[in-house]
Amino acid sequence: MANTFKVKTKAAVGTSAGTVYTVPSSTTTVVLGLILGNVTGSAINGTVTVESNTNDTETNVDVELVTNAPIPAGGSLETLGGGKLVLQETDVLKVTSDTASSIDVALSIMEIT
Repeated sequence: MANTFKVKTKAAVGTSAGTVYTVPSSTTTVVLGLILGNVTGSAINGTVTVESNTNDTETNVDVELVTNAPIPAGGSLETLGGGKLVLQETDVLKVTSDTASSIDVALSIMEIT
């Protein structure tokens, strides 16, 4: 098994859910950190969602990890607070804002293949 550290970024996420990362086939991913940056001059709210449709014997549903979390003007939000999140193949991590083109995202991961 190979462990590969990566960073994934997405700029100007707005009111439509923006896909930040989709786990490739035959891969397990450990999310090490997720930072949402407010690129506007006003306070906004951000939501982080994991869409899980992994085909196994467990029940997997879509969940919101953060819902409408406030991010101050020009500020950032570390959404996992030092915790780790494991994603399985085909899981999708998405971010949404309540304001158009307002969130830049930085996602730190380790892929295990």
